[in-house]
Amino acid sequence: MGNRLPLHILSAATVLLFAATACTRDDLGGGTLPEGEYPLVIRATGLQAVATPASTRATVDGDWQGVQTVALSVGGTVKEYDVTASDADGYKTAILSSDTDPFWWTSREDITVSAWWPYGTTMPDVVVKKDQSTKEGFEGSDFISAEAQAVQFDHPMLEFSHRTARITVLLKPGDGIPSVTGANVSVTGLGTDNGNPATIRTYAAGSDTYEALTAPQTVKVNTPFIQVDLGGGTYYFRPQSDVVLEAGCRYTYTVSVTAKGLELAGCTIGGWTDGGSESGNATDLGDGYTVSEDGNTYTVYTDDGLMAWAEAAQGNPSLNCTLTHDIDLSGTEWEPVGDRNNVYTGTFDGNGHTISNLTITKENLSFGDDCGMFGRVGTNATIKDLTLESVRLNVGADGIPIGALAGSNQGTISNCKVSGNISVTNNEMQYVGGIVGWMESGVIQYCHSSASIQGGNSEYVGGVLGGEYITATVIKGCSFSGSVTGNRFVGGIVGYCRSFDKKTACYSTGSLSSTGGFAGGIVGALQFTSEANACYWSNFDGEGVGYGYNSSEGTGLYKVDGTTHTWQTATEAMNTALGADSEYIWETTDADTPPTLVKNR
Repeated sequence: MGNRLPLHILSAATVLLFAATACTRDDLGGGTLPEGEYPLVIRATGLQAVATPASTRATVDGDWQGVQTVALSVGGTVKEYDVTASDADGYKTAILSSDTDPFWWTSREDITVSAWWPYGTTMPDVVVKKDQSTKEGFEGSDFISAEAQAVQFDHPMLEFSHRTARITVLLKPGDGIPSVTGANVSVTGLGTDNGNPATIRTYAAGSDTYEALTAPQTVKVNTPFIQVDLGGGTYYFRPQSDVVLEAGCRYTYTVSVTAKGLELAGCTIGGWTDGGSESGNATDLGDGYTVSEDGNTYTVYTDDGLMAWAEAAQGNPSLNCTLTHDIDLSGTEWEPVGDRNNVYTGTFDGNGHTISNLTITKENLSFGDDCGMFGRVGTNATIKDLTLESVRLNVGADGIPIGALAGSNQGTISNCKVSGNISVTNNEMQYVGGIVGWMESGVIQYCHSSASIQGGNSEYVGGVLGGEYITATVIKGCSFSGSVTGNRFVGGIVGYCRSFDKKTACYSTGSLSSTGGFAGGIVGALQFTSEANACYWSNFDGEGVGYGYNSSEGTGLYKVDGTTHTWQTATEAMNTALGADSEYIWETTDADTPPTLVKNR
């Protein structure tokens, strides 16, 4: 933790007594001291730091200049004490006192004292300034305290410490960069608890030295942490391990800006003065991505980075991708990743982020050109924790499966959401779905679609899945609230179920329309063995299955009618079907409101 220096509590009356009689506190004897005789006066040595920048404030650097008052708390009572700065004994010191309403020593017993700055009737939360580029913003972001310390009459002492963490960036020019003059340095990737800023603009404390104060927190590995804007370019440093920013600690980063990016020369972590060490490399994120040492995983931050991964994955469809930011693909035409000959086999981790405005515009697609963000997703591949917002698919084809996330899927798609428009023309015998077009094995779980799906002349159109064929597929904990139109076999969840599929704890509140007939609240067409467990629909007057043959149609499918089945009873039944160990469960507020998925607590 930080460097702590003592605050000596003295009695002004005792000081006068010393001068007059040269007696000691022991001469005062024991027992009760007279009220109004011994006011509590504090001599503060400050919170000194080494190599402090010029002209900075007080508690940040051990100079009490600029601090007018502090709060002192004794026995639950808080009083405002004045600060008088002075220099003595080689330390920058201050006397804390109250001429109007001090605390008093009433006995020689220990007392418990707390103190803090900035002044307030209660100790404030640590909330730093977003803009610390000014001296006032930087100095005004510090918080100090001495919390619940026992103070002895004969040996009175308090220790103050910083409640903030201090980050110092020493910026240096590197290869290809003649000077770093004029750089703007920010600390980013920060937590926002209590209203703290996610990004802090630093204070230029000296020549190429930049400082910021933050609330204590942990910055996750690979998160952009130090941002340098210089000469029209933006550079980032990403820590190679979690950075634990502790109160009272100072973290100094020596960073070189090169034509290729940032290089971290070293990092000292420890007390306000110095401490342990950490080293690592930094990478220019100007391209919007980084690649793991083994070359298998892209970490993506921008739209350019996502497009770079997609281009690389066309040649190597096993490449993983992890998002660290939301991505906007406005103005970009997307090319599906994976096809009949090169199915996608990696892991795409949305990491809770959103890709907005993914656009695919194609005419006359041919066999094998499965269409979606992914063309074909293979066995053992995973797509998870991703939202596609405002998708725009406008394609023309015959016999080609189409879905927002994947044209066809044999892997696992989990915790994904889709909104936007899917429009298909010039088509027959097409599989069109809000999430996936076609499956022959594979899993879709905990997904939701609110897309508007215009299937045109398509057969087998579903709010979640267009259709499945022959081998076992699983659809679990999925929902649909958009609209679906098609020629025949239109379903709220699935357009066409061939055999061996399992639909568990799904529901649809979507609008369904079939120009050629056969629409179902859950399934458009069902053939042979198909299992449904606790699946519900509303806002559609037909049955759960539009057309069934050689099947046990309608088993496990129920309409929410407000009487026999409500959304409350449906939610309970769906959660029972999911099981107690399900990663997600359904949650509703009342009998009339469809549920939403939440983490199983």
